[in-house]
Amino acid sequence: MADRVSAVFVLTVVGVAILAFALWMIFGPEPVLVFAMAAAVSVLIVACPCALGLATPISITTAAGRGAQAGVLIKDAEALERMAGVDTLIVDKTGTLTMGKPKLTDMVALADITEAELLSLAAALERGSEHPLAEAIVEGAEAAGAARQEAAEFAAVTGKGVRGQIGGRAVVLGNAAMMKDLGLDTGVAEDRADTLRTEGKTAMFIAVDGALAGIVAVADPIKESTAQAIKELHALGLRVIMATGDNDRTAQAVAGKLGIDEVRAGVLPEAKKYLIDQLRREGHKIAMAGDGVNDAPALAAADVGIAMGTGADVAMESAGITLLGGDLMGIVRARKLARATLRNIKQNLFFAFAYNALGVPIAAGLLYPLSGLLLSPMIAAAAMSLSSVSVITNALRLRRVEL
Repeated sequence: MADRVSAVFVLTVVGVAILAFALWMIFGPEPVLVFAMAAAVSVLIVACPCALGLATPISITTAAGRGAQAGVLIKDAEALERMAGVDTLIVDKTGTLTMGKPKLTDMVALADITEAELLSLAAALERGSEHPLAEAIVEGAEAAGAARQEAAEFAAVTGKGVRGQIGGRAVVLGNAAMMKDLGLDTGVAEDRADTLRTEGKTAMFIAVDGALAGIVAVADPIKESTAQAIKELHALGLRVIMATGDNDRTAQAVAGKLGIDEVRAGVLPEAKKYLIDQLRREGHKIAMAGDGVNDAPALAAADVGIAMGTGADVAMESAGITLLGGDLMGIVRARKLARATLRNIKQNLFFAFAYNALGVPIAAGLLYPLSGLLLSPMIAAAAMSLSSVSVITNALRLRRVEL
């Protein structure tokens, strides 16, 4: 905004200085050249765009300091300005709406295999994964005293699950899409899985040697602050969309508790980026909040990427704003800070232009025919400094803004 303003402002001031010089040379009293030079120089000094140049960066710098105090780290100054105009917020579920520390809740054996053996196989696979759900299964297996086994030929399929060889058996753990890729029909187990999902749990299937063997369910508690944050985000004019790789029933169960406007379930990581592109084509300005490696492309694609400070480093690297607290109340604070900052920048630009609108005509000699008053370049310099002081003083008010 300041760049667009200054592009017009600088040319206008130079033009006024040249015009003032010409008019004094034509109509001014003797010594003509002295008066013409004084008028032109006074115009350039009083309009020296120090206040205009300070208007944006001083507000951004002060806002960044205030944000840091509130646990909102501003990596990209433009992200803060764009945050004020965002109308849609896309959030991941695990680690963003929820604690990101799920617990193993259910083990369901569907074949001629014990739950203890099933848990041992699941844990063996998940030891090779860094996903929070994997950690929950491993911790649950250790707490239950399940036999420890090691997986070979481990492979993770993004957004679907993991596979490997355990004790000579091919074991796969993942969602329904993962089972479908193996040619397995999960229809028999879907009713049991749906019962778990309606309780807000994430249900995953286990296949052993090409046959469906069981269901593993984990639950991730919703952060205490999430419901209040969603309510405040709505009050701040944001539409909230949850985009998650989880099953639709699980996602709807969580969304229903929180009052989320729209749910996109079963979304693979690359699909989150497509969702952002689609919404942008519809004219929306998008903020994306996430914490995982899989969220990084979407965070980079959004108008404003917001990373949870408790998440992966690559997510924070891809985002313009990082929330140290790791909860959505940080987004509320970021939105309030962005609006206050943009408002402050506009006030600063007004102060800069108000001084110039008043000072430039006087410096050019507008009052001379009426009162014989011609602004001295020294007085013009003082007025220019005063405009800068007013801009800085106004920007420093951001240190006390309520977030």
